[in-house]
Amino acid sequence: LSINAFDYNCHLDLIKLLRQEGELVKLRRARQKMSELFPLTEEIWLDWLKDEIKMASEISEREKVYELFERAVKDYICPEIWLEYAQYSIGGIGQEGGIEKVRSIFERALTAVGLHVTKGTALWEAYREFENAILETAQPAPGSIPSPEQQQVLCSQLEKIHTLFRRQLGIPLLDMEASYAEYEEWSEEPIPETTIKNYKKALQQLEKCKPYEEALLGAETPKLAEYQAYIDFEMKAGDPARIQLIYERALAENCLVPDLWARYNQYLDRQLKVKELVLSAHDRAVRNCPWTVGLWIRYLLAMERHRVEHSIISEMFEKALNAGFIQATDYVEIWQAYLDYLRRRVDFTQDSSKELEELRSAFARAVEYLKQEVEERFSESGDPSCTIMQNWARVEARLCNNMQKARELWDNIMTKGNAKYANMWLEYYNLERAHGDTQHCRKALHRAVQCTSDYPEHVCEVLLTLERIEGTLEDWDAAVQKTENRLARVNEQRAKAAEKEAALAKQEEERAEQRKQARAEKKASKKAKKTRIGDKRKADEDDEGEWGQEEELPSKRHRGEGDGVLPEEDMEVETGLFGRSEKPDGPAIPKEKASTSRKDIPKVFHDSSKDKVTVFVSNLSYTMAEPEAKLREIFGSCGEVVEIRAVFNNKGTFRGYCYVQFKEEEAARQALGLDRTAVEGRPMFVSPCVDKNKNPDFKVFRYSTTLEKHKLFISGLPFSCTKEELEEVCKAHGNVKDIRLVTNRAGKPKGLAYVEYENEAQASQAVLKMDGLTVKDHVIKVMISNPPLRKVPDRPEPGRASLPLAPRQIYGARGKGRTQLSMMPRALQRQNNPVAKAENGMVQNSPAASSDPPAEPKKMSNADFAKMLLKK
Repeated sequence: LSINAFDYNCHLDLIKLLRQEGELVKLRRARQKMSELFPLTEEIWLDWLKDEIKMASEISEREKVYELFERAVKDYICPEIWLEYAQYSIGGIGQEGGIEKVRSIFERALTAVGLHVTKGTALWEAYREFENAILETAQPAPGSIPSPEQQQVLCSQLEKIHTLFRRQLGIPLLDMEASYAEYEEWSEEPIPETTIKNYKKALQQLEKCKPYEEALLGAETPKLAEYQAYIDFEMKAGDPARIQLIYERALAENCLVPDLWARYNQYLDRQLKVKELVLSAHDRAVRNCPWTVGLWIRYLLAMERHRVEHSIISEMFEKALNAGFIQATDYVEIWQAYLDYLRRRVDFTQDSSKELEELRSAFARAVEYLKQEVEERFSESGDPSCTIMQNWARVEARLCNNMQKARELWDNIMTKGNAKYANMWLEYYNLERAHGDTQHCRKALHRAVQCTSDYPEHVCEVLLTLERIEGTLEDWDAAVQKTENRLARVNEQRAKAAEKEAALAKQEEERAEQRKQARAEKKASKKAKKTRIGDKRKADEDDEGEWGQEEELPSKRHRGEGDGVLPEEDMEVETGLFGRSEKPDGPAIPKEKASTSRKDIPKVFHDSSKDKVTVFVSNLSYTMAEPEAKLREIFGSCGEVVEIRAVFNNKGTFRGYCYVQFKEEEAARQALGLDRTAVEGRPMFVSPCVDKNKNPDFKVFRYSTTLEKHKLFISGLPFSCTKEELEEVCKAHGNVKDIRLVTNRAGKPKGLAYVEYENEAQASQAVLKMDGLTVKDHVIKVMISNPPLRKVPDRPEPGRASLPLAPRQIYGARGKGRTQLSMMPRALQRQNNPVAKAENGMVQNSPAASSDPPAEPKKMSNADFAKMLLKK
């Protein structure tokens, strides 16, 4: 805790240990420190209160217990704490004013939780028992006649009990019938009609509440949806006390849900508007969810609305700055809110005042804070448009008539990379137009015409409009000349960019056509070669329209490779659901056996009508023996398997993927849950059977690629770190829902992981505690999960070949590389080839080819370069 005072679980552990050891002084100090940082739960408060009650023997110590109770009932609305408070106060009944103090606490308890449908009855009964005990002490001795004073006290006490019964019977509480029967038995007089009417009305209300109470009893924590339905029901009825209570009940179990606090505070701000109640709720909200900037802003507004002292508001703002917000923009928002508050305090009819100087000082501090603190922490400004400086300039110009300061601020804004935007210049121009002079307007627009790069036509038009209305002929001529020159340069730049884009598109088309022709020629030459050596094959054996059959061309035999098959790690694989091409890593099957297996395998044509009951399984081991039997065993738990079509090449080697067809569509959906299951040491990929050629927008990636505040991204982990070991580290900082270790296609860890917590609070606390932690001599980095946007290549036009992303291996129609690496030494290549490889667009003459002095290198175009590669 000396290192990180905000470690919630560490506070709990320390308190537990000190309580076991009986270190009462240290225990009290530990609880005090925790209560200053966090709201305490009902269980923690009750343990603390019971320990203090045991030690309180003198009057001064009882007063400290009373103060502790007062702090406890402010954290959450807890019926048990109120009941304990009231019962403890009965012990001090013998002191002066003791009875009235007990009644005061009971009345406050009934106001707070007396409407609690399931737990309110206990408080009402405890209050009545106390009043019955008072009644017993007021009874005269047996056989004696009470005096008029005694009779008056008796009647007064009886009326108090009658009133309690009548008040309770008018509220919908569980076991109302038993309370009504008790009142009938206790009362010597008939129950008034008004009480009976209120009782029946409360019974009807109870019947309406019962479904919601039953839903809460049957639901699992945190019951947020059930509470929200209950809140909506009470909002329709419109009883403020009942609405407040159901909100408090929901927050006691969902204290770390910022949206719930925000809705509750909004209701209190707009409906109840009771100062103590409103400010208490806002204070508890920011103590529970300090990372949520919206709650701090609402708190500042509420304090201003209820005229809280300026020093207290400033102190609360400083607390907000130290709350540890997750995004850089959060700090901009909290500064904006505080600056707005300071601006509303200033009397601008005076030339100078203490409040105005404080506002200017705060503006300057905000700019410096965002520049130093925020940029250093988040590596971004959070305020790229300089909105705070813009507001400062508006205040100086409009409210302080200080255009010189406003211009200085705008000069500063433009030097921060905003000079290229037309809207920024027009914002400055409008300020000058309203509060400056024509000369500065003209100067600003001339600079805008020169600097703007996004919409220069707009600022040119505004400049010409200004000169048309207010300028002289010389001003008009200068503006026309400047705008024409600027637009001419812009149009020239745009034309060059368009030409460059068209040239690139044309080159791309030429390359695609050349590749198409080269493939056709290569295919024709191979077909002619096979025909010459007597390899008669049917035409349909060259097609790829069959499932489970794909022909693979024999790869070129290299020195040191007996079977001529490249291992998997030497060649990357194209990832698609249909037409996948992968290299087998197992030994090649002899040609005779391959031929036999090729003929034995029946042809199975693709039936797109069965896609909904079929899943595509990939990333399996090429050496898997009997893949059909293995996968039937794995997928049998999902439902009845109709057929498993494993894909083999023409040599009979398994290609690592297959199609699993089920009888029912539900079984196929259930099979998707087996995605990433480890099979023979590799993660098996299971995805829907979708033809990506017909559905190019189909995405298989099942994880979120956006900001997830409840999830952490951890990097720098040792490769030997297991899921269980990482969970052991993470669970100390919150309830871990899921952990995903990132692996490559072979199932080997990459030192990365995603850890999902129950809520944002636990995740943000885990970042503070775990970032920079050492795990097995590796220093890990921990941050909120916010993956960068994936770069998706433009979709190719119809009829055009799509280019794969470099540096992936380009694959041909049957999965074989279009180009093969030559293992011949470069020196021999240069001797046999008169033309050396092109490097950086230049062709150099080989020394072995000519003894003449080297000629001037000839520059090559992209088309020449492509042709040369195709010839090679």
